[in-house]
Amino acid sequence: MSGQKILMIVGDFVEDYETMVPFQALQACGHRVDAVCPGKAAGDTVATAIHDFEGDQTYSEKPGHKFALNATFAEVDPAAYDALVVPGGRAPEYLRLNGDVLALVRHFFSAGKPVAAICHGPQLLAAAGVLKGCRVSAYPACAPEVELAGGAFAEIPVDGAITDGNLVTAPAWPAHPAWLAQFMAVLGKGAAAQAAE
Repeated sequence: MSGQKILMIVGDFVEDYETMVPFQALQACGHRVDAVCPGKAAGDTVATAIHDFEGDQTYSEKPGHKFALNATFAEVDPAAYDALVVPGGRAPEYLRLNGDVLALVRHFFSAGKPVAAICHGPQLLAAAGVLKGCRVSAYPACAPEVELAGGAFAEIPVDGAITDGNLVTAPAWPAHPAWLAQFMAVLGKGAAAQAAE
């Protein structure tokens, strides 16, 4: 079902593909997506980074685009949103130090709303203390954080995704087709449940 209001939390050096692709794809499916960053307002930009897999022991990083925010973090009311998207990259590393970001993440879990996180995005979920008992995929280097937060790390192919209740996670941007399809399926269930109430 279309027409849901989705919040996306980004920050400087968020992964380029993991931001641009879901931002555009979800809008193309009829959803409203508000992208926000703490300390920034609608019209400001964040720098993105392109992470690639080129045969080294970890990903490489290259400059990406300037991604324009379309909403203001300080004005966000999480209760007004139906779902949350958390891209990866380097942004989650510093965003998880922001208490307002963590409170926002906790709202979506306590309200049982759909959440999609990819790559390093689960770092935010781990810091928010919402992964206990969840089966979670992430970039493999985040496995210790998932497990220390009480989650079960799911070792799946880089182009795979996993759904556990209302949480949809994936290891990295090659998983976009599976990750977004599973997230949209969870969004559809949430919309159907709301319509039945």
